[in-house]
Amino acid sequence: MKLVRVILVVTVSTMLALAQQKPHAKVIKLANEGKEQTLLSGPPDTVSMRSGLITLQPQQTVGKHTTGHHEEMLVILEGEGKMLFDDGISLAIAANHVLYCPPETGHDVINTGTGTLRYIYIVSSTDLK
Repeated sequence: MKLVRVILVVTVSTMLALAQQKPHAKVIKLANEGKEQTLLSGPPDTVSMRSGLITLQPQQTVGKHTTGHHEEMLVILEGEGKMLFDDGISLAIAANHVLYCPPETGHDVINTGTGTLRYIYIVSSTDLK
């Protein structure tokens, strides 16, 4: 039991130290491989943002999910598709467009085109304190 407590204290201490580090400027190269590439993952990379590069093949979806207590923005780099919302509304997406998805919104993204759909998502918490 003491060993578990020691590990827990080290883990909490490490997490607190990471949370107190200041973000720093960086350049991130976008990869063209795989389904998702994490770009920013929160502290210490950023104050509250997370982001990634998504690559979907024709008819592939990212999977139904919710924004929770976050705002989400999609920057469409290549291809075309739809953002489908839980309320039945859908928005067409295409290269050189930006979409905004408000907090507490269930949604999915599907590639409706014949080529690759690539976009960057940026998620920011609305619970900043």
